[in-house]
Amino acid sequence: MERVKYTGQLMNIEDVGMETVTKLIQHSQEAKKQAYCPYSKFRVGAALLTADNYLFTGCNVENACYNLGVCAERNAISKAVSEGFCAFKAIAIASDMSDQFISPCGGCRQFMREFGSSWDVYLSKPDGTYRKMTVNQLLPLSFGPEDLAMKKVPDMANAC
Repeated sequence: MERVKYTGQLMNIEDVGMETVTKLIQHSQEAKKQAYCPYSKFRVGAALLTADNYLFTGCNVENACYNLGVCAERNAISKAVSEGFCAFKAIAIASDMSDQFISPCGGCRQFMREFGSSWDVYLSKPDGTYRKMTVNQLLPLSFGPEDLAMKKVPDMANAC
């Protein structure tokens, strides 16, 4: 299996057009090949396009202590953030499911929401077909960073 590094490679793309979507899905399928999933055998790959047109990929990484595993989407976003990128245009997600589109778990939806609600999410199948949604469509009525600035009760007694 070939190991491909895409992190930090500049993509000459102005907007998320059909060619870009196809590339994102292809990169997410390639990232899926690196998945470490000995327990679930459920491979997931993600390809994230930043607002600055950099591409970051991620795959799921499981752990014998199940709750310590990392999803592909969070892996790709964390890689981008660790390199100084916090604004995103799109993410493509791939799995081996051929009868339905892969969809991010609730934790990944909230993780994506941290970085905005209007960017694109491409749910794909191995044959390259996809369904386009936004983070907001995946997580309506969401809670985000701006909600922390909302007015709160000034003095709330501890219930314990």
